[in-house]
Amino acid sequence: MKIFLALLAGILLGGAGAWYYSTAQGKAHVHAAGGEIQSAAKSAGQAVQAQLKVLDLRAEDLKDELSRTGQVIRRKAKAAGQAIADGTADARITAKIKGKLLADRDLSALSISVNTTQGVVTLSGTVSSVQAIGKAMLLAFETDGVQEVISTLQLKKS
Repeated sequence: MKIFLALLAGILLGGAGAWYYSTAQGKAHVHAAGGEIQSAAKSAGQAVQAQLKVLDLRAEDLKDELSRTGQVIRRKAKAAGQAIADGTADARITAKIKGKLLADRDLSALSISVNTTQGVVTLSGTVSSVQAIGKAMLLAFETDGVQEVISTLQLKKS
């Protein structure tokens, strides 16, 4: 029944959207939104060019530095790239552990919070037994990229 109601709601919303788009006012709004998107893209492009100039990353600067030293080094940009890569790895680790918790019948993924920072996983929340703490830690340790697991899991009061 819920699926039928969701399907019916989707059909009604889609029909309303199609009708609105077919009106002159709807077309005007879509055209205006397109203009705003183009303006924002142009502004973003200009901001990137300005940032390239500030960091000496324009083509002329790079060519000059390559001819003088044979290399181009920008430490700040490299550090930012590393921070993004580390954040992505941490998010991947957290997602894998959450997936393992969801798949395990003895552990509640809703009761266990997972946080990962530079490969260090912190498990917090409540579990039903001491064995569940060990099992949650084992699931975390068995995940690629995990360097250390810290558990602040507490036993549920009966």
